[in-house]
Amino acid sequence: MTRARSSTPAAHLPPDRLPAAVLWDMDGTLVDTEPYWIAEEYALVEAAGGVWTDEDAHDLVGQDLRVSARMILDRTPVTGTVDEVVHALLAGVVRRTRQHMPWRPGARELLTELSEAEVPSALVTMSWAPLAEVLVEHLPEGTFTAVITGDQVARGKPYPDPYLEAAARLGVDPADCVAVEDSPTGAASATAAGVPTLVVPHTVQVPQMPRARQLESLEGVQARDLVRLATEQLSVRG
Repeated sequence: MTRARSSTPAAHLPPDRLPAAVLWDMDGTLVDTEPYWIAEEYALVEAAGGVWTDEDAHDLVGQDLRVSARMILDRTPVTGTVDEVVHALLAGVVRRTRQHMPWRPGARELLTELSEAEVPSALVTMSWAPLAEVLVEHLPEGTFTAVITGDQVARGKPYPDPYLEAAARLGVDPADCVAVEDSPTGAASATAAGVPTLVVPHTVQVPQMPRARQLESLEGVQARDLVRLATEQLSVRG
């Protein structure tokens, strides 16, 4: 279920208040799992006798997993169904993540502060539930009030549906939230949903876009900073 976004401009949010909720991307934003995905892509394609490149891998960053799987099938000798490719990649990334949870700088600390301040957080990821569950298991119970994964929405990022669904589940207006993303696809999804967005680029560059403000890092960012940072053209240096 989704709802229409608010027409309230993000710039009208009082900059000194806490957001109604924070909506988090996962891969590359909370945890540095993009190298895991890329490694699994290389392994899958090379096992089929194909060639994969970093440029190919970067095209997949932030995409719905079914879109990524289709791109692999279209570009390489890999065979099977879209879902079979997704499950092959996902199994490898889940295994790697269980062995080591690679937190991005400042992310876990900010999650903890938001929880202590009783600001709801939602996980909004194009990864499927098995990987999201690994992350949730590494955090105190109740850290995320809602979890939206790529296998739960008909249209994934860059469409606004995942972020609209997150706001609907939390019962908040998208314009009163802050999203945290790392990719062009994710930032496009959040801003299309009307969510003021903080972008911390990591694996790929993200172009400037309306309603999105870029930071170098989440290190040192506190809950009370989020609305101001998401609605002003500022930069935080890690």
